[in-house]
Amino acid sequence: MAIRSLCVTNGADRPTTATLIGLHEKGVDIDVICPRTRPSYQVLEKAGVPVIDLEIKKNRDRKAIAAMVGLFASKDYDVLHVFNSYALTNGIAAARDTQIKIVAYRGIVGNVSYLDPMSWCRWLNPRIDRVVCVADAIRTFFLDMKPAFLRGPDSKYVTIYKGHSLDWYQDAPVELEQFGIPADAFVLACVANLRPRKGIDDLVAATDFLPEGANIHVLLIGNMDDKRLGAQIAASAYRNRIHLAGFRDDAPAVVASCDAICLPSKKREGLPRSIIEAMSYGVAPIVTDSGGSPELVVDGVSGIVVESRNPRSIAAGIARLYEDRDLCSRMGRAARERIASSFRVEDTIDRTLELYQELAAEKRAGQ
Repeated sequence: MAIRSLCVTNGADRPTTATLIGLHEKGVDIDVICPRTRPSYQVLEKAGVPVIDLEIKKNRDRKAIAAMVGLFASKDYDVLHVFNSYALTNGIAAARDTQIKIVAYRGIVGNVSYLDPMSWCRWLNPRIDRVVCVADAIRTFFLDMKPAFLRGPDSKYVTIYKGHSLDWYQDAPVELEQFGIPADAFVLACVANLRPRKGIDDLVAATDFLPEGANIHVLLIGNMDDKRLGAQIAASAYRNRIHLAGFRDDAPAVVASCDAICLPSKKREGLPRSIIEAMSYGVAPIVTDSGGSPELVVDGVSGIVVESRNPRSIAAGIARLYEDRDLCSRMGRAARERIASSFRVEDTIDRTLELYQELAAEKRAGQ
C-alpha cells in the first residue's frame, strides 16, 4: 500500500519543491497544500503532484482547519508534513481526532522555550511525532533543552539536510562593475536581509582590521536599508569599498562573480542557503561557528570557520583568502564538490522517504 502524505507549505523553496516531486516520483501518494500565487504551485502541478490551492494566513485559521479536516475525512493519510509555523498550529488542530503522524520542519536554532506558551502550540506540542531539523545544531538544541523529561524521546528529533543540485546553478556570473567595483579587486560578498542575528555590523567592523591598502571590496546583497548600518559604513575607513547592492533576484549569479562569501551570523543560523548557493558556484565561504553553518564547511579545506561576534576573527579569515589566492581557489573548488557529494537533493528525498515509511508503519501498527 502506498504511503499517503499531506504536505503543507506557504510556498516551498527549490530544494523543498524538488523533494516533494521526488517523493511523488518514488510512489508516495502525496498531496500538497500551497497557494496558487506561489511559483512552487505551478512547478509542482507541472510535475504531476496534486496541489491544493490554500493559503494559511494566521495561527488559528478556521478556513484552513476546515479544509484539512475535510481532506483527512476523504483520505486516510499516514503523514502530515508541515513546513512553517502557521501550517503547524493549524495542522495540529485539524488532526486532533485522527491517528495521522505529524512531521514538523525546523530550519533555525533556538527561539523555543518551555516557558513560552506558543512553543507548546508549535514545536513542543506532544502531538508532533517527528521534528525534522535541517542541521545537527538544531537537533542538538532540542536535545539539550532542560528539564529533559519534558522534551520526549531523542528519536523525535531527526536531522535531514536540505539537499541541492549543482544543475540548479548554471546562470552566467553578473558583472560587478555596475556596483562600482574595480575589475582587479578581491570581492567578498555577503547575502542576507538585515537582522541583528545576521551580524552584518560585525562584518563592517571587520574591515577596520583588514591589511592596510588591501584591494578588498565588500558587496552587501539583500534588504539592508538601515540608518545605523549606513552610519557605521560612513564611519568606516573602508566606506568607499563597501557596496550596497540591495535585494537581487539574481543574487547567486552576482555572488558567482565574487572571490569569497561571508555570513557573519551571531546566533540561530540553520543551514544558510546563501552559503550553499555560493559553494555550488565554487565561491570560497567564510562562516561563523553559529548554528548549522559549520556543518556546511570542512574548516581549512572547503572554507573557513571563524568565531562569531568577533570582527577580528572575521577579518583574519578574509585576509587569509586575500593573501593566498591559490588557497581561495582551491577552497572554492572543494566547496563545490562538498555540495555535490554531501548535500544532494537525492539524499534528502531518500531520507524523507525512510522517515515516511517508519511513521506509516507505526501508524498502521496502532503505535
